[in-house]
Amino acid sequence: QVQLVESGGGLVQPGGSLRLSCAASGSIYSINAMGWYRQAPGKQRELVATQTFDSYTNYADSVEGRFTISRDNAKNTVYLQMDDLKLEDTAVYYCKLLQRGNDYWGQGTQVTVSS
Repeated sequence: QVQLVESGGGLVQPGGSLRLSCAASGSIYSINAMGWYRQAPGKQRELVATQTFDSYTNYADSVEGRFTISRDNAKNTVYLQMDDLKLEDTAVYYCKLLQRGNDYWGQGTQVTVSS
């Protein structure tokens, strides 16, 4: 089994920054991609950013230029640097790992942007 533990969420004012981390452990042997998704109240879960093992990245249009995804392969950890946060970024952020056709999800971390 694969376990994902997210951290770094919290309350921030508009224009502020947060950095999320997601550490993977367990049966890690061939990660294809890791990424971040989010779900706001009453909305479907949506992609925020993903990065493949060979560093191809993909961002949602709504966060392009403000969020940056990065990985530390040695630590099996993925990060999401979130800058210039907006009210509409408020959501539960989930980490996802893709390995050999299987998706694994973290428990989620709350990000609240409020003045």
